[in-house]
Amino acid sequence: MKYITMITIASGFAVLLNAVDLQAGPIDPSLHPHPEKLQMVHEAEHSVDHAWEVYHRAALGGTVASPDLQAQIEQHLHEARTLVTQAQEAADRGDSPKVERLVGEIKHHTAQAIAGSKEQKK
Repeated sequence: MKYITMITIASGFAVLLNAVDLQAGPIDPSLHPHPEKLQMVHEAEHSVDHAWEVYHRAALGGTVASPDLQAQIEQHLHEARTLVTQAQEAADRGDSPKVERLVGEIKHHTAQAIAGSKEQKK
């Protein structure tokens, strides 16, 4: 009896979470106090997504040059993701110089990850 109750509660919670998720929509940049900085962060986020896709194709294809390089690529990608969050927070505060600096760092990390992903095994 306890098992069925736990399953029922867990299922109900899962349905509730899915319903909440479906209600979330994209953020309207026109409502943001600094839409131009929000757009910069959005574009940087797309570059991170692209770098992950390039890396995944190389990793799945077995073409990453070495395990050491793979670890370096993953470090660049994780750092870029962290910086996106920081850039979003800076954009929300209207800290333009910080947004620009962080977006530059994101671009550096994504470029390094893409270059490493394209390096062929010898």
